Amino acid sequence: MTVLSQPLAAPAVETDQPFTADPGDYVEGVMDTTAHADLSLVDGQGRAVRRLLTRSVGRDSFRFVAEPGVTHFRIRAEGAATVTITRRVGAGQQIAPPAVPLSPTIAAMAAALERGEGTDGFWQRMAEAGTPLVEPLKPGTVILTFLQRGAQRNVRLLGGPTADHEMLERLGTSDIWYKSFTVPDGTRLAYKLAPDVPDFPGTCRECRMAILSQAQADPLNRHPWPDDAPDRFSRWSGVDLPAAPPMPGVGVPPAPVPGTVAVHRFASARLGNTRDVAIYTPPGFDPLTRDTVLLVLFDGDDYRTQVPTPAILDHLTGTGRLPPVVAVFVGNVDATSRARELPANPDFAAMLADELVPWVAAKTGLSPRPERTVLGGSSYGGLAAVTAALEYPQRFGNALSISGSFWWHPAGTPPERANIVAAWAAERERQPVRFFLSAGLFENGTPDDIGIRDANRHLRDVLAAKGYDVTHREYAAGHDYYSWRGVLGDGLLALFGRPSPPRSFSLTLPPAAGRQ
Repeated sequence: MTVLSQPLAAPAVETDQPFTADPGDYVEGVMDTTAHADLSLVDGQGRAVRRLLTRSVGRDSFRFVAEPGVTHFRIRAEGAATVTITRRVGAGQQIAPPAVPLSPTIAAMAAALERGEGTDGFWQRMAEAGTPLVEPLKPGTVILTFLQRGAQRNVRLLGGPTADHEMLERLGTSDIWYKSFTVPDGTRLAYKLAPDVPDFPGTCRECRMAILSQAQADPLNRHPWPDDAPDRFSRWSGVDLPAAPPMPGVGVPPAPVPGTVAVHRFASARLGNTRDVAIYTPPGFDPLTRDTVLLVLFDGDDYRTQVPTPAILDHLTGTGRLPPVVAVFVGNVDATSRARELPANPDFAAMLADELVPWVAAKTGLSPRPERTVLGGSSYGGLAAVTAALEYPQRFGNALSISGSFWWHPAGTPPERANIVAAWAAERERQPVRFFLSAGLFENGTPDDIGIRDANRHLRDVLAAKGYDVTHREYAAGHDYYSWRGVLGDGLLALFGRPSPPRSFSLTLPPAAGRQ
């Protein structure tokens, strides 16, 4: 620590005081004064090169990086002034020491590399155990570490516990790239790894497209999804931690007698377009059954493939957990029309109420009742389900939203009304609509933009305050169909689930502990 002090009398007196710092040194300090004072840096010829403080009184702090030839403070003060250098960090000391890896396994591997050991044994262990690496941390939490071998320049994580396309770190100069997260032990998600992503100047969207060009399944992951993906670029890698909740109707044997799916072409005069709409009817369907549920799902192709909805319904209705369900899978004309139609589009909502439902009734013989009709979807589809149900409660008495994009608002919306769907719900009279809202814990936003998780919480609170029947659930998951497979069944059971049949009394021993 260096102290430079010089009492100066009024009027303002100017004096130069030398200091010692090498070029590149980081310098911090304070100036204490009894009256106004200026502090500058000057070079060896007395020329001022930087003003650090202006009309400072009392104690004020400053900081700078030393430049070649800049050797003096210039103090211009109306009273006593003291300049104290409190910290000086040389250029060679400014590289932060490597952080201790969160993962004990990676920390041990870092120490092994320091001893001159190789990585072949590490990779053999990872191949035998499968990736990502899971290590206990504390009750209810684990360390989840994503790994990639042998990239040259970079590795990006698509999916996972954040939406930020995280960069994996390289362990020294080895072939180990890694990224660790602390997550709940009930996590379920899908991810891809993108090694050696092209790096070029561009917009955020262009950079994301570059990540997608390399994103592929993790070769050491034991849970590829979907099974019938044509190549590694089309395939995701799944994570199902031990405490992940069961997914109703997923991963069960096929129903002995499955329901029937028929694909039709549906033309809308309101929208002026034509699309595929598939209709699922349960085994032994009787349109006169009073408690039949009509389920209308957006992104219909995805909800027949990535989410195996027909098989889920076969199981849940076949086991008596749900009443009969007729499912309508509304396809998208194309990606552009989806982005236009699903986000709270009044014409699209009118098409559903005035064209689609009567068309389905004519095709099936069903007489839909609003209290037994539900709109469902994920992302923009969840947004469409809620807004259309609020607009047409006489048609749709239920909305099932999975990771609904309630951050959305029309262009030009004032910041104070960014949660526009919640605002609409608050301003209207309560309608006879029930809601199932869900979101992933990892669907958080940024300091400048509310995320799906928090927007769903806000909408939940507003709907509950208005007296709506709202079921809200959060999952240790991200924004992917891998986890949404289970959420669909949860939502249907929350809205229409039948009570479990009574169990007869017996004296048999309880089953061994474990998941059912």
